[in-house]
Amino acid sequence: MTEVSAQTVYFAQSGPANTERTLALAHERAKALGIDTVLVATTGGATAVRAAEVFSGFTVVAVTHSTGFSEPYQQELTPENAAALTRAGVHILTTTHAFGGVGRAVRKKLGTYEVEEIIAFTLRIFGQGMKVVAEIALMAADAGLVPENKPVLAIGGTGQGADTAVVLYPTHAQTFFDLQFAEIICMPSPRHPTF
Repeated sequence: MTEVSAQTVYFAQSGPANTERTLALAHERAKALGIDTVLVATTGGATAVRAAEVFSGFTVVAVTHSTGFSEPYQQELTPENAAALTRAGVHILTTTHAFGGVGRAVRKKLGTYEVEEIIAFTLRIFGQGMKVVAEIALMAADAGLVPENKPVLAIGGTGQGADTAVVLYPTHAQTFFDLQFAEIICMPSPRHPTF
């Protein structure tokens, strides 16, 4: 029987204060595993710009909020950060959220939750970042931006910044149950018994 030893880092709090450490831990693990594709969730773009610097030489995919997420027809990724990402060779993915979209419209209009948002709430049991990394993996797979049958590194967070990094095998939204988490590199655990 073969076994692999990998360390998971648990942060005492969630949020952007963990961004630099998350990116450093993720970079170290990606290099150790020979992973060359990195997915990073970003809102205004600052986290993705920083990830592009840390992961220079990797294939980096910055997954934004969908246009209209906060305000109709408005994109939260700033033009300055979009330009910086483009200059760095980062793929920018803006599309419907895998755990939102039409299901969210049903909730807002009819007051009932659909399967996508139920899945999102379930994943949030492990923290907001864990929901985010799963969601951006589906979105990137559907856009054809991840390699087939190869692990990728996915980075997400709680609100702004990054506090969660995982190694996973992406899949398409329509094959969601084939999504496989291989490792949790870091995540917030504010109620960890040692904190």
